[in-house]
Amino acid sequence: MDEIEIPPHFLCPISLQLMRDPVTISTGITYDRYSIEKWLFSCKNKVCPVTKQVLHDSDLTPNHTLRRLIQAWCTLNASNGIERIPTPKPPIDKTQIAKLLKDAKKFPDTQLKCLKRLRSITLEGERNRSCLEAAGAVEFLVSIIKSYDSTLLEVESIEGSEFIKASDEALSILYHIKVSESCLKSIIGNDHEFVESLVQFLKNGNYQSRAYATMLLKDIFEVADPIQLISVIPEFFGEIARSLRDQISQQASKAALKLLVELCPWGRNRIKAVEGGAMFILIELLLETSDKRACELALIVLDQLCGCAEGRAVFLKHGAGLAIVSKKIFRVSHMASDRAVRILSSICRFSSTSRILQEMLQVGVVAKLCLVLQLDSSHKTKEKAREILKLHSRVWRNPSCIPSNLLSSYPSS
Repeated sequence: MDEIEIPPHFLCPISLQLMRDPVTISTGITYDRYSIEKWLFSCKNKVCPVTKQVLHDSDLTPNHTLRRLIQAWCTLNASNGIERIPTPKPPIDKTQIAKLLKDAKKFPDTQLKCLKRLRSITLEGERNRSCLEAAGAVEFLVSIIKSYDSTLLEVESIEGSEFIKASDEALSILYHIKVSESCLKSIIGNDHEFVESLVQFLKNGNYQSRAYATMLLKDIFEVADPIQLISVIPEFFGEIARSLRDQISQQASKAALKLLVELCPWGRNRIKAVEGGAMFILIELLLETSDKRACELALIVLDQLCGCAEGRAVFLKHGAGLAIVSKKIFRVSHMASDRAVRILSSICRFSSTSRILQEMLQVGVVAKLCLVLQLDSSHKTKEKAREILKLHSRVWRNPSCIPSNLLSSYPSS
């Protein structure tokens, strides 16, 4: 196809590829369905890509005339290796989904069949996911998740057929729908049991369901109100920490870290997280991972947890805590260095004993703080490092543990 010139009006303005399912939007511009659905529903854009006009609706009208012209052109060029594009199936609409859900609620024995169909619809495209939400599929899936329905459902996967619980399948579909913020707010605003149900999946689900539950909880608490953020039960933090410890998937681990970042500043959540075992798990994560974003998020949470006495006490019980936090300075990013210095500042200001100060000398924390003053760091980070060094200058100044090239930058008290 590269050697044949395709008529320009057969090309999608977004992908610049031959259109397989041309559809026209309200501005009169035609795009390939896959590309414009991704633009509108996945990227959440509200303007026409070509004209930049604001779109007041997201209706897509099939351009049958153009599609037939493209098919005819493909047929004429078949000898050049051009395959005729198939006639696309008509997209499902909200009414069809609503009827499917109504039948499933009326006849419970059809629920498994309904779940299979919902999975198929979800995987067919971005537009379908919006239709599912608008038709009430989210509420239907939430009801199955809350029921912990253990009926086995046969589903097709890459490896072949497998049997999973209906509630696990409902959770998977709900995650893949990519529920809108307004819908998530509505769910947690009207249904306090749903979050508890997801915690049960964290506790008792298989690895895949635990990953989906973690990522859904991250999305939920990003739109939750302060009362909901403050009132998270202690068990929740223990399960999120366990999810981090088990390294279910990279995506789930980052979602768990973002959850902790979102929750820890509120109420007694820092103490709940410490009591749930998050502190040791975060330190172990820093010891094991080299992923930049994971390190940054872990340091943000550690900084938050070291803001309370309980957090600092547990941090200092871990033999590698001070060393690994110091090691991350200059090895991850400016933001990570800033957070690491903040953690060390919290320890030095509120939890320093003669033993801790000696340990900081021995594991290279003091030398690293001197290096912060010499190398490229933000003004705030340098000031924080200078304050720490001045605070304990009577113990740390002129010791043999600091190299002479760094000792020269030690601030005078």
